[in-house]
Amino acid sequence: QVQLVESGGGSVQAGGSLRLSCVVSGDSQNNYCMGWYRQGPGKAREGVASLGTYGRTTYADSVKGRFAISRDSAKNTLYLQMRGLKPDDSAMYYCAADWPSRSSCGLDDFDYWGQGTQVTVSS
Repeated sequence: QVQLVESGGGSVQAGGSLRLSCVVSGDSQNNYCMGWYRQGPGKAREGVASLGTYGRTTYADSVKGRFAISRDSAKNTLYLQMRGLKPDDSAMYYCAADWPSRSSCGLDDFDYWGQGTQVTVSS
């Protein structure tokens, strides 16, 4: 069973950048669709970005052009580079995995979840 541990969250001012990391253990992330989700206070969980086979990505409209999902297969680590952060991006961010990997992963519910890392953006 895959385990996911996120890091890299923090507090930044609007317009700033953060890079989230997710260390994957128990299996190769290449066997899974990988994704990032977030949940803000009083809001439903939202799919942010996913990464599938051959590097195909999917992004929520709200983050297109500002966020980028990527992976380092050698380190078995998933990343989310976030730029141009807005107060609305404030949320707990979760790394997620869904078996098996496929070319288009979408932003539907995934099978495995990390504990989350908090991102707070001030205006």
